[in-house]
Amino acid sequence: MSIEELARDNVRALTPYQSARRLGGNGDVWLNANEFPTAVSFELTQQSLNRYPECQPKAVIENYAAYAGIQPEQVLVSRGADEGIELLIRAFCEPGKDAVLYCPPTYGMYSVSTETFNVELRKVPALENWQLDLQAIADNLDGVKVVFVCSPNNPTGQLINPQDIRSLLEMTRGKALVVADEAYIEFCPQATLTGWLAEYPHLVILRTLSKAFALAGLRCGFTLANKEVIDLLMKVIAPYPLSTPVADIAAQALSPEGIAAMRSRVAQIVDERAYLVSQLKTIPCVEQVFDSETNYILARFTASSAVFKSLWDQGIILRDQNKQPSLSGCLRITVGTREESQRVIDALNAEKV
Repeated sequence: MSIEELARDNVRALTPYQSARRLGGNGDVWLNANEFPTAVSFELTQQSLNRYPECQPKAVIENYAAYAGIQPEQVLVSRGADEGIELLIRAFCEPGKDAVLYCPPTYGMYSVSTETFNVELRKVPALENWQLDLQAIADNLDGVKVVFVCSPNNPTGQLINPQDIRSLLEMTRGKALVVADEAYIEFCPQATLTGWLAEYPHLVILRTLSKAFALAGLRCGFTLANKEVIDLLMKVIAPYPLSTPVADIAAQALSPEGIAAMRSRVAQIVDERAYLVSQLKTIPCVEQVFDSETNYILARFTASSAVFKSLWDQGIILRDQNKQPSLSGCLRITVGTREESQRVIDALNAEKV
């Protein structure tokens, strides 16, 4: 029996998530992973690397709870929000029995993690305006244990109507978890659902330090939920999910000074996003620029594949979204520095389409 044959059937059939780094490229303008464009500086203060770290580092948990306006027992920290996705499926879904529901176009790891655990995947495509199709969701809820909703949505950039999320929470009460992925919430903090946790015991919120906190390389994410959910996730999480250096830097990033710096970065990105949007709307090969509440912009292009390759060859790496449902002709552009934005604008203006 070959190594391939030893593997589980569902893993052999699995198409892995194509992260920005897996896709590669030889660029010097990286606008395909929704990262903050410049590095932030931290100094390590913890040197006890001979000892295992805390499973849930106290300073990180308490600082994040204070930042999010919830209680420490409602916070779980993990290796990125991606681990939070996996923990929820592992803790709540029986393979061969339960299902996960999500609404493409949206973040690809919901489907990859579900298929990895051999749990049924239910796709309910979003409406034309990328809002939830509540009737179709209701028609497909039988056997569903977890529903993922990304708001603001990646890659479309818009908020999901909060009243629709409330309707979803009502129809799933006592039946399934609703997981609101708020990876980009710092760019529209008024839209967070953290204030709903007391009302909905089955609401779960995912957060990250990768975007507005400019710490994508740290791999630090958070799951916010009521204590009953957190206690179950603690049963299946790895013994030491955060290394000592990660916990050290995360606690610093979540200090009052770190949060103030994050908010300054958000203001910078929002200003740069407005400039990039205004310029994109004047470019002949750009057919449509969609509203965004995030640190990226989705736009539809004439001959988008040719445009994508042309910029790729010039070292400007964007994210091609053509294969996502309803996103034909669309490219996603991370908001970078003014210099990076200008490189994109100049390159697009030079396109002959």
